Amino acid sequence: MTQGLIIIDIQNDYFKGGALELIGIEDAAKNCQLLLEKFRTAHLPIFHVQHVSSDQGAPFFIPNTKGCEIHETVKPKDNEALIVKNYPSSFRDTGLDETLRKSGITELAVCGAMSHMCVDTTVRAAFDLGYSCKVISDACATRDLEFEGRVVRASDVHASFMAALKFPFATVLTTQEYLNEYG
Repeated sequence: MTQGLIIIDIQNDYFKGGALELIGIEDAAKNCQLLLEKFRTAHLPIFHVQHVSSDQGAPFFIPNTKGCEIHETVKPKDNEALIVKNYPSSFRDTGLDETLRKSGITELAVCGAMSHMCVDTTVRAAFDLGYSCKVISDACATRDLEFEGRVVRASDVHASFMAALKFPFATVLTTQEYLNEYG
């Protein structure tokens, strides 16, 4: 199997001072950076995904703003693919599937933000398209959510979505587990 790394939406708006700061984003970004370094060293394909809002009045990822830019910890190099998306799925209307297939990618290591939204949606779409996925749990971040007047803590949101992806959609590993197994 040929592996590819997909880093989803590690963008400035999710960090301190951004429009939608996520809980644990700094640690997740550092783990994304470790994965990125591993893939760069091994000369394996890397796919950066950037969300650019196409909705009028969107609160974050507004085109041509600092908040929309990919965070410095995982900035793409010129030879690395950049996929721009407007929906939670990195596959919807992007050409990502075609790009992966042309590169011979059959297995994906997925990390990024948000666990409950774009990571989840992308992994489920990848599964439906026949890719084998490894979700790197500690290289993902999310935020508190609210449901029926109750706050659902980010750690619980994250754990719930990792548990839901674990079977049959993906293998869920920590950064260190992934690096030990595939390093």
